[in-house]
Amino acid sequence: MDKKVLAIYYSQSGQLGEIIEYFIKPFERAGFPVEKVRITPVTDYPFPWTGERFFRVMPDCVLSVPTALQSFTLKESSYDLIILGYQAWFLSPSIPSNSLLQNERFRGLLKDTPVITITGARNMWMNAFDRVRQALLGAGAKLVGNIALVDRHPNPISFITIFHWMMHGRKDKYLNIFPVPGVAAADIAHTERFGALALPCLRHNDWSGLQRELLKQGAVAYKYKLMFIEARARGIFLAWAKFISARRKKRTWLAAFKYYLLIALFLGAPVLLAVDALFIKPFSTKRIKAKKQYYLELH
Repeated sequence: MDKKVLAIYYSQSGQLGEIIEYFIKPFERAGFPVEKVRITPVTDYPFPWTGERFFRVMPDCVLSVPTALQSFTLKESSYDLIILGYQAWFLSPSIPSNSLLQNERFRGLLKDTPVITITGARNMWMNAFDRVRQALLGAGAKLVGNIALVDRHPNPISFITIFHWMMHGRKDKYLNIFPVPGVAAADIAHTERFGALALPCLRHNDWSGLQRELLKQGAVAYKYKLMFIEARARGIFLAWAKFISARRKKRTWLAAFKYYLLIALFLGAPVLLAVDALFIKPFSTKRIKAKKQYYLELH
């Protein structure tokens, strides 16, 4: 019996599109063609970014303000599997991804449909995934798998390299010193293995053990320190977004947020992590385990 599979995503730099292509290879080899749809905003986001343009999207991104999408064609009225690719911007689903999740036509497809989510992030993906998960479950989707690929380099290093890539459009070694930014080529290629795990689930329409097998194969990169930072940054980003969106002269406050972000990353975060390591983490084993499971599980 033919299976109808949709891979729908937004990719600004092309990295997520490459990840999707590797994931669906086993499906195509098995004779299950995948309908691929790359969504595009009516007013697209340029790549490379300018610094001003990048920070200007922060309030709308954090506050889930959608943008208009160009019309896209879907061949089927229902699917046996939807593969949803999305990015994290400012610890939130990117504006194009969030706009798709608010699109009534797309939401109509999600009801009772198995969905696998895939993201390629710098490293902080948890809050964005949580919001994507809530949107999918709210639309009645069956979330059956999650894959979160990240840049595995230390947080301050990946911050520098990702900005080099974003502002210059080159995925190369900044100053010939820093590592190549983004998800490593080997990790992108390994995504094919995740697709191979999903293939028998599609054949038999049995998704019950997929996420467990994906986790065994390293489909989700989890680090406690990043979870700790995200948990504290989420509310702060929301407060900044609400404050800036209410201001007439947003440019000044966006510049202030940019400098706050730099100070928080390079000065504030190390201090908070040190305090946590000494006074909080040793006494919070159960809470940390429960929070980890919350992000690794699907419901």
